[in-house]
Amino acid sequence: MLLRKLFRTLWRYKAQFISMIIMIALGVGVFLGFNIEWYSLEVNTTEIYEATGFADYRVFSDKGFSQKDLDAILALDGVEDATRFLSLNAQVKGDTDVIAVTVNQNMNVSGVLLMAGDAYDAESTDGIWLSDSYAAANGIALGDPLTLVYKTITVTGTVRGLVKSSEYLICLPDETQLMPDYSSYGYVYISPAMFNRVIPALYRALIGDNMYSQINVKSQLSKADFVAAADAALNKTCLALSRDETVSWAETQGEVEEGKTMGSILPVLFLAIAILTMVTTMHRITASEKTQIGTLKALGFRDKRILRHYTAYALIIGLMGSALGIGIGYWLGWFIMNPDGAMATYIDMPSWRLYCPVFCWIVLVGINVFLTFIGFLSVKKMLQGTAADALRPYTPKTMRHLALEETKAFKALDFGTKWNLRDCLRHKSRSCMTLFGIIGCMVLLVGGLGMQDTMDAFVEVFYNQAIHYETRVNLDTESTGNAQAQELAAQLAGDWCASTSVQIGDRGFGLEIYDITHDKVRFPDTDMRFVTLSDDGAYICTRIARKFGLKVGDSLTFSPYDSDQKYTVRVAGILSSMSESVVMTSAYADAAGIDYAINTVFTDERDIAASDHILNTQTKQAIMDSFDTFMDLMNTMIILLVLAAVVLGIVVLYNLGVMSYTERYREMATLKVVGFKNARIARLLISQNLWLTVLGILIGLPAGVGVLQYLLNALASEYELKLVLGLPTYLVSILLTFLVSLIVGLMVARKNRHIDMVAALKTEE
Repeated sequence: MLLRKLFRTLWRYKAQFISMIIMIALGVGVFLGFNIEWYSLEVNTTEIYEATGFADYRVFSDKGFSQKDLDAILALDGVEDATRFLSLNAQVKGDTDVIAVTVNQNMNVSGVLLMAGDAYDAESTDGIWLSDSYAAANGIALGDPLTLVYKTITVTGTVRGLVKSSEYLICLPDETQLMPDYSSYGYVYISPAMFNRVIPALYRALIGDNMYSQINVKSQLSKADFVAAADAALNKTCLALSRDETVSWAETQGEVEEGKTMGSILPVLFLAIAILTMVTTMHRITASEKTQIGTLKALGFRDKRILRHYTAYALIIGLMGSALGIGIGYWLGWFIMNPDGAMATYIDMPSWRLYCPVFCWIVLVGINVFLTFIGFLSVKKMLQGTAADALRPYTPKTMRHLALEETKAFKALDFGTKWNLRDCLRHKSRSCMTLFGIIGCMVLLVGGLGMQDTMDAFVEVFYNQAIHYETRVNLDTESTGNAQAQELAAQLAGDWCASTSVQIGDRGFGLEIYDITHDKVRFPDTDMRFVTLSDDGAYICTRIARKFGLKVGDSLTFSPYDSDQKYTVRVAGILSSMSESVVMTSAYADAAGIDYAINTVFTDERDIAASDHILNTQTKQAIMDSFDTFMDLMNTMIILLVLAAVVLGIVVLYNLGVMSYTERYREMATLKVVGFKNARIARLLISQNLWLTVLGILIGLPAGVGVLQYLLNALASEYELKLVLGLPTYLVSILLTFLVSLIVGLMVARKNRHIDMVAALKTEE
């Protein structure tokens, strides 16, 4: 009998049960989805790091490293393995594509993972192991010939294998691009034997064995200990970067941390609303079932059996919502983490398996236990007293007159306003839940649309305005002196830059020295206003200022790598920057005695003739195209957030609206008896919803801005974003929330046409 009653009751309160299942499913789905995303990324990237022997440290030298230098590093205590490593950006012959030609003496460190074709052969003199992503984007197959040109060196070979490399997990040509573009940039590995074959004998005679610009090292030593030991072993000061300072590690781990941050905000919001809705709704349902509970008790059913029966409703809701939520969570994780998904355009991983953290399953079990316990407590309260007590209908608590009701202002209000105010005060939990749902809706809308505004402003400042040139010309510093570079810049009516790496403390950063006479590069400050570089100091990016606690007027000391020379400069300003760098004018660098080599020219010329001094060129459009991909991913996430906000608002408001209708059923019947028309009663119901909507919007707007600012601060390790919110974001968020509230109010208000006045009024108050 109780089993049949179980299904009848489920059908009777289907709107509430379905809404609670949807809320639990959304809460669990968002919680699992966000955590599956970052955890899967962490596990899959760790697999390729371990499979390819991702190096812990990279030691750089412009003068190169000999085999003797490598042996000295290998002899250090705490060093597990090491290799000489070289990566040079070459151009595809007959094309504008750029490919990083990579030579590695020991593939156990910073090696490759074979995806197709022949295994890597260190003795091959004509084999090329090409990035499989670049090959797919450009229609290159195994066995195809490939010719690359670097300065006067031509590398011609056959594609023997398609590979992935942890060194190029995020394959970017430079810091100006945020997203990889495999249609124009990729990488190849060639063997040391092939490298020796293509390098001219004269060049080898001049530099000897020092053809490798870096040594990659596997070691568990701390950075300070490793740097001290390496400098002593090599008898010189070199730039050493830990894995935390490389793009392939730092950016992927940054994505993991971002996922954890997002997973600590949005899922918590959804779960909190779902659980609170469950608490309120289960209490109201059991209150509505009070007469049924009393009848069962009068028929001789024991309290334990009645408890089990009604607790089963909460358990069913929890299990069904969790089952549906698990499906949503894995779909959301797969939507982001799949070979054709959002993350695959950024990170070039071989495996895209989904993994869920163990703690998620523990939380899931805990949620179901908690929801079941809520149902248990709701029923237990109704079982108190005798069967006769239980048979009496649920009577809302008696409301005492508030001091507010005795004021002239309150008495001057119309009937509908007084009625709604008293109802809000009588049913505080339902009113608070409605308010909480609206605030959650607003937070998601403001956060999602505000992120789009922020990123649009970021693109406008850093790409449309700061990049004020059409072409970036990269120079060969070995064959081009500063005088020749300045002459080329004058011919192209362009500005120039000399960039290198320096050490500040124990970390590596960029040093960029500019000569700006044609306004081809602009520099935004922390307020995103462009400033003119002065000759009385250096400018640092926000991240450097934050890491070292620097402000304008302070002194900053850095050391160029491959040098024991230290320079102390005055901080003249703090900039927002795409890269972690120190910026200064050429005049200030000359005054400080800093040596530099001009390696870049910025110009509006598009058709630039080939020259021995030019390595390659990069157009502004190519940079913008890579960012368009990034914005497409961002827009997809924003659409999901807006949809989630709308679903959240509809489900929560409809559930609580139906609950409000049920609780006020007898009151509305009374109003109909005394002559109130359906339309006026509908206005009473809708107006209360709109009141709470207005209050929710007033609270939700600053809450959404606060959440977005928190997220931007969490992203500060990768981007220097400034919060920007446009008027359309505020208007769309407010209007969409109002629209959701109004639609739900109309849906609930339609129910008052079906009120049975006789049945409602004959029950005992």
